[in-house]
Amino acid sequence: MNDAPIEVSPVELKSILDAGQQVRLIDCRESYEHAICRIEGAELIPMRLIPQYLPDLALEARPVVVYCHHGVRSLSVVDWLRRQGVVNCQSMAGGIDLWTTLVDPAVPRY
Repeated sequence: MNDAPIEVSPVELKSILDAGQQVRLIDCRESYEHAICRIEGAELIPMRLIPQYLPDLALEARPVVVYCHHGVRSLSVVDWLRRQGVVNCQSMAGGIDLWTTLVDPAVPRY
């Protein structure tokens, strides 16, 4: 994933997860948003707290995929992480809103 594009589509991510590939899925939204809806197995790390997790993320062997509501915050997080040397990370394009539309309509929209 080192040369991977900065974004992965929700459909591509679903295929990766369905194939059983190990991915660290991070929800960078706030806890009140996470309470409304989430992708099963995702770890909540609000955007403002990402710098505190940098040492852990820098050592992560699995690819890291970050998502938010529409993909804007997660793209900023991934851009920052890559500039810090965490190259095995991608943002999920369109965020959980697009995930709901394309992958899992059972996930509530807000």
